[in-house]
Amino acid sequence: MSTTRGLEGIVATTSSVSSIIDGVLTYQGYNIDDLADNASFEEVIFLLWNGRLPKQDELSQLTQELANNSQIPQAIIDQMKQYPIDKVHPMAALRSAVSSLALFDEEADVMDEEANRRKAIRLQAQIPTIVTAFSRIREGKEPVSPRSDLSFAANFLYMLNGEVPDQIAVDAIDKALVLHADHELNASTFTARVCVATLSDVYSGITAAIGALKGPLHGGANEAVMKMLTEIGEVENVEGYIRNALDNKVKIMGFGHRVYKDGDPRAKHLREMSKRLTTITGEPKWYEMSVKIDDMVTGEKGLLPNVDFYSASVYHSLGIKHDLFTPIFAVSRTSGWLAHILEQYSDNRLIRPRAEYVGPDKQVYIPMEQR
Repeated sequence: MSTTRGLEGIVATTSSVSSIIDGVLTYQGYNIDDLADNASFEEVIFLLWNGRLPKQDELSQLTQELANNSQIPQAIIDQMKQYPIDKVHPMAALRSAVSSLALFDEEADVMDEEANRRKAIRLQAQIPTIVTAFSRIREGKEPVSPRSDLSFAANFLYMLNGEVPDQIAVDAIDKALVLHADHELNASTFTARVCVATLSDVYSGITAAIGALKGPLHGGANEAVMKMLTEIGEVENVEGYIRNALDNKVKIMGFGHRVYKDGDPRAKHLREMSKRLTTITGEPKWYEMSVKIDDMVTGEKGLLPNVDFYSASVYHSLGIKHDLFTPIFAVSRTSGWLAHILEQYSDNRLIRPRAEYVGPDKQVYIPMEQR
C-alpha cells in the first residue's frame, strides 16, 4: 500500500467547481484574473453554484434572496453575548453560531435539492451577519441590522462599522471576496465534502469547514502575517527581523503554496490593492514592509507570496481588526464550500480512504497482575 503524507498530489474526486492547472486558477472555467477584474462577488456565487454566469434578472433575484435572508435569529445574538468575549477567537464564535443556526432552520435535515439550495442561500447570507454581530458585541455595541439596498460587500462593511462605506472600501472587499471564493480541494473544502458525504446536513458541512479553516496553516495565515508586520513595525527593521527568522528556520507565514510552484495568481491583485489602500490611508509602510519581506524571502528561499500575504495589509488598511481576517475568508469561502457540498450531494459516495498501519504487530494481552 503506497502512502503520501498530507495526501499531496492525490486526486480524491472529480469536480467542475474550480481548477488549478499549470498554476492557473479558474472558477467553472473562468480565469481568476478575468473574474477579479470584472465580476462582482454575487456573480461569482451564482457561477460557483450554477456553472455559468447569471443573466441580469438572475443576478437581481440572487441579490434580493441574499438580502431577504441575511437576518439571524435573536437567539443567536443573545447566545453570542454569553460567550467569554475576552477569550473567544472570532472563528470559534463563528463555528459555534453557525452550528446553532441549524437549530432554527426547519429545513435543516430536509435533504432534497431545492431545500439544500434554500439553505445555501440562508447560510451565505447569514454568515457575514454573524461575523459582524460578534465583532460589535465584543466591543460593547449592538449589532447592526443588514440593509436590503446594499451590495453584499457594502452590507458587510455597513454591518461591521455602522455606516455606509465609501466605494474604494467596497471595491476592495468585493475583490477580496472574489479572490477567496474557492480553491479546488483545499483542506476546509475537503473537510466539508467528507462531512456531507455521510449524508450529514449542510450546516454540519459548513461547521466542519470553518473548523478546518481556523487553523494557522490554512485560513489563519493572514492574521499571522499582520502579527509579523506589527512586530516589525517599520521598514528599516525588516532586514534584521527576516534575517533572524531565516537563520533560525522560523516559518514566515504567507509564503509558498502546496499547489503553486510559480506563484499564487491571486497574490498580484492583493499586492496592487495593498499599494493603493496603504497610500490612501497614509500608511504606505505596511505595503513597503511587505514588498521588502517579499523580496528577501523570494530571493533567498525561492518562495513566492500566496493570497494571505498581501491580504493582511489590505484588511488592516480598511480598519478591520486582525482577528477578523480569517472570518472574512470564511464569509467568502462559504460560497465555494456550498458549491462543493451541493456537488457532493448530486453524485455522492462515502469518502473513506485507508491508512497504512505502522504500529506494533502480534501483541498478546498480558493480565493485569503480570504487567
